[in-house]
Amino acid sequence: MSNFRSRPNDQYIHEADWQQLYVLTEHWKSDLSFYEDDLKFLRNLIDKYFMWISEKENIDMVREIEVSLLNIEKQCGSLAYRVNKHPHHLAELIDNPFAYDSHKFRAEHQQLEDDIATFVKDFRSNRKEVFTVTDYLMDTEQFVKQVVEDK
Repeated sequence: MSNFRSRPNDQYIHEADWQQLYVLTEHWKSDLSFYEDDLKFLRNLIDKYFMWISEKENIDMVREIEVSLLNIEKQCGSLAYRVNKHPHHLAELIDNPFAYDSHKFRAEHQQLEDDIATFVKDFRSNRKEVFTVTDYLMDTEQFVKQVVEDK
């Protein structure tokens, strides 16, 4: 898969000024807010089709997707919490450079970025799986309903 980082490669995190890192953090906040909304949409999509499912193997398939979706939601929530705390660490560093280590902050920033990139990969994979399963369910359950109606 491609690289989902929001910054140029090389030594950007170690060379960027505080304002650039702050802007990048605000970009992450916006992205995570979008992902949270998209996760709500996916949950509603699953809930909507779940009540129409009649076959046990389809119910089991949807349960697996729901568990996977819950894990992604937890991952998103954890990242949102960490990203929301991140500007406070930056403010501490700017206000009192001796109270918070700049190397520690930059390492934390890089770790956050790596974790967000992993989350985006997981999210996209999960989203694709949700759409694949709902498409399959629509096809199979439609077929089952038509066979029952034709009898």
